[in-house]
Amino acid sequence: MPALWERWEVWFAAVQESQTSYAALNFFRSPRSDQSWIVAAGTVLDAAALTLSAVDVPRQPHAAMCIRAGYVALRRIADFFGIAYDPDPRPDDLFSIRREEFGDACDRLAEAGVPLFAGREQAWRDFAGWRVNYDTVLLALADLIMAPYAPWTSDRSAPDHVRPQIRFWGRSSPSKG
Repeated sequence: MPALWERWEVWFAAVQESQTSYAALNFFRSPRSDQSWIVAAGTVLDAAALTLSAVDVPRQPHAAMCIRAGYVALRRIADFFGIAYDPDPRPDDLFSIRREEFGDACDRLAEAGVPLFAGREQAWRDFAGWRVNYDTVLLALADLIMAPYAPWTSDRSAPDHVRPQIRFWGRSSPSKG
């Protein structure tokens, strides 16, 4: 996995540069609905956060560096579009993924034979500590570019989800949910 995290770390740096240098690229849609740069970013960030928080494997420092590269890239793109976010979120701040969703993901990993840490509550707290760094900007950018549906990235508008209010240059967008 370290090589995978390293490749995505480089990808995030390239995306940051391309999406802020050529803003229109943010809105280019793939001919396939399941291919979206923002959905890919969210998927990789969540995979790295799950690996670091819940998967019982040797320490993965490149996963942590991948998350940092990812949330820095997303924040720079959010800055470009004037999307407000907390630059220093607390690990216990609200974010959009529910505890039950995290538990379901862990259950699916366990069913697939992935070794998990025994302390699910600590894993949840650790996951939350990673996710708060990119949750707001990920969802705001997915909204902005009208990303295709992806369970943890795009459609968090159901009433039982926490949906951050997106701010553009001091104005608020309507909040869903």
